[in-house]
Amino acid sequence: MKLKNVITVFVIATIGGIVAIAGNNLFFQKEKNFKTIEPFHSNFARYTGYSQPSGDLDFTFAAEKAVHGVVHIKTAYEADQSYSLYDFFFNGRPYKPSAGSGSGVIISSDGYIVTNNHVIDMSTEIEVVLNDKRSFRAKVIGKDPSTDLALLKIDSKELSPIAFGSSDDIKVGQWVLAVGNPFNLTSTVTAGIVSAKGRNINILERPNSIESFIQTDAAVNPGNSGGALVDLQGQLIGINAAIASNTGSYSGYSFAIPSSIVQKVVADLKEFGIVQRALLGVSLEDIDAETAKRLNLEKIQGVYVQGTLQGSSAAKAGIMKNDIILKIGDKPVNTVSQLQETISQFRPGDKVEVTFMRQNKIKTVYATLQNSMGSTDVVNSDALAVLGANFEELSKSELSQLGLQNGIRVKELFPGKLLRAGVNEGYIITHVNKNPVNSVSDIEKTLKDASGGVYIRGIYPNGVIEYYAFGID
Repeated sequence: MKLKNVITVFVIATIGGIVAIAGNNLFFQKEKNFKTIEPFHSNFARYTGYSQPSGDLDFTFAAEKAVHGVVHIKTAYEADQSYSLYDFFFNGRPYKPSAGSGSGVIISSDGYIVTNNHVIDMSTEIEVVLNDKRSFRAKVIGKDPSTDLALLKIDSKELSPIAFGSSDDIKVGQWVLAVGNPFNLTSTVTAGIVSAKGRNINILERPNSIESFIQTDAAVNPGNSGGALVDLQGQLIGINAAIASNTGSYSGYSFAIPSSIVQKVVADLKEFGIVQRALLGVSLEDIDAETAKRLNLEKIQGVYVQGTLQGSSAAKAGIMKNDIILKIGDKPVNTVSQLQETISQFRPGDKVEVTFMRQNKIKTVYATLQNSMGSTDVVNSDALAVLGANFEELSKSELSQLGLQNGIRVKELFPGKLLRAGVNEGYIITHVNKNPVNSVSDIEKTLKDASGGVYIRGIYPNGVIEYYAFGID
């Protein structure tokens, strides 16, 4: 009886198992899309308190490429001339030239190096120290104070240049590296992001200066000037030039000259010795909400034309006061600095397409850019730029009141030869090296032919006659 019960239970259990298996198979045949859900672990999402694995963002490739292409620039200057010969002979003050330090970037294997003009300006000796500690004397090929760039050359080959990248293509938030020699600490690399583009900080106090800086938060300090700003491919997208600081040291804001400007300036300096500056010939203003409302603009876009210079390329192309320039070629321009950066990439004689809006209607014209003298000719001398001044011609009645037959007035002064010589604004130049001056071109012509010293004679509006002299490099 017991054996019979055991067999009965076994049979019933076996039948139940077969039914369960058959039912399970039948169910899953009907639910073919059913899947087991596994816990999702993202490779990108992280709790904010966790550190990011070092392998996710690697700066070593760019740093390795860039560090060999950045040089240490050491400069020497003439001794401070504020003391007298009496101090020298009787107080025993020795002649000690002052020294400076900065950075530079190798841009060709045969020895061309770009740096900031303020790194080497007025120096008497320039030494370039490579990353491998070899040292060379450098020759100045040319410099451009309006963009704060200078081109040097050393006698060496098979160097490690940094290839140019496109500053136009970089985006705000993109990672970048700054490479230079802050505080004489050679081959220093710092990282940050692009904080802004097209930034104007009003640091270049010169006529026709171009400021359209790349702003970054990569740490930059004194000595970094002239060094490289590179992307994560190790390509040169800017030359570090300035910091915004109340202390003189890094405070989170650094600025670099875009490679688009650097390439144009370098090409001109190599070919001509000076920059062929192209001008549209307009006075401009950024558009804000108030300006847009005053002009009945539907959108806050473009750059407002305050006026055009008579005979300028803009005037000849038909651009007028109150027009809104929207694009140069295919590049939109929404700030004055953006427009200046775009125009700076052209030379006098180049024809550019200008898209602008007049009374809410879109128009397109072609403007042939001119040089500062109002022509499309190649400029062979930067004589006027070294003076550091804007001039204005005098009317016949003004000349008569001053008892003069000729002369032009110094309207504005910037860092340059005239300011260092002691000239003040309002001074009327009547003669340069005994040649009478009737126009700016008279000064330029005389300076082109000058060698060594320049002698200026003139008068102030109060009747005081003054003479000034300075040297021409």
